[in-house]
Amino acid sequence: MNFKPVQILSIGKSVPETIITNDDLTKILDTSDEWISTRTGIKQRHIASGDENSTTFGVNAAKDALNKSGLNGEEIDLIVVATSNPYNIYPSTGCAIQDAIGAKNAIAFDITVACTGMLYALEIGRHFINSGKYKNVLLVATDTNSKFLDWTDRASCVLFGDGAGAMILTEAKDGVDDIVALNVNADGSKGAFITMNLVGENCPLVEPAVLGQHKIAMVGKEVYKFVVQTMPESIMKCLEDAKMEPKDIDYLVPHQANLRIIEGLQNRLEFTNDQVIVDIDKYGNTSAASVPIALADALETGKIKTPSTAILCAFGAGMAWGSAVVRLREGLK
Repeated sequence: MNFKPVQILSIGKSVPETIITNDDLTKILDTSDEWISTRTGIKQRHIASGDENSTTFGVNAAKDALNKSGLNGEEIDLIVVATSNPYNIYPSTGCAIQDAIGAKNAIAFDITVACTGMLYALEIGRHFINSGKYKNVLLVATDTNSKFLDWTDRASCVLFGDGAGAMILTEAKDGVDDIVALNVNADGSKGAFITMNLVGENCPLVEPAVLGQHKIAMVGKEVYKFVVQTMPESIMKCLEDAKMEPKDIDYLVPHQANLRIIEGLQNRLEFTNDQVIVDIDKYGNTSAASVPIALADALETGKIKTPSTAILCAFGAGMAWGSAVVRLREGLK
């Protein structure tokens, strides 16, 4: 097989205009700004309102990435959408985005890997390009967590925000692969740590089922213990595969789930504050969209300078987790 290298062409994002601060949450919860911010690092989050949903944000993020890429919709060959709370189970969010951006030549489908979704999508997209099957690939991560939260549970509902991120990959003409190393993992034996059930009913001719709640539930302490062990191991394995060391990396773009976890990774890698991309204070945990939103934000604000190298990493329900070492080319936006 003639290996085709991958270029990261553009990054896009979309978040709701409505902002809910920690002080706002005190109107419906027994909590405080201090209680939330000291435990999580979150000060506010963007929340979907009215008819906004995972499809609308995904479409807007895709259009943002497309506008920055110099491509048009008809040049996209494949659309992979990572979403854990889509507006529709079918038609898929991928097909809705395909229609909205005029990508009539693309195949489209969704994957469900919770907060690790963009890294799984990156793994899928890179291999389709590597094989020569497709040339231009659109990856979208979009979630509206706010619609599936128990807003009486202060341990979980304060953590999440809504939004979407997008990335366009293309075949690299210069022979340099921007995906230096990537590994994704899953451990289904830990699946009970983070759950969200779909609610359906059995046929009336059979024994009825006990219906669960269609809400996000999390065993926070177990998630934390799992993550502080697996994420550093994943990052170091990725660096080993890339034949690199932490000193060779310019930036860490982690999943924005908890500031304490991010600070632990920073200390392990001995990175400075300027090297670690943190926007959890503004957006909260946007699930699959977390890493691409943080990357897009940092490129737009100049927090990330190009050309550079970065580690992307995420973890979430499944349990699933992953890391990638990527090149960010000069002028990437």
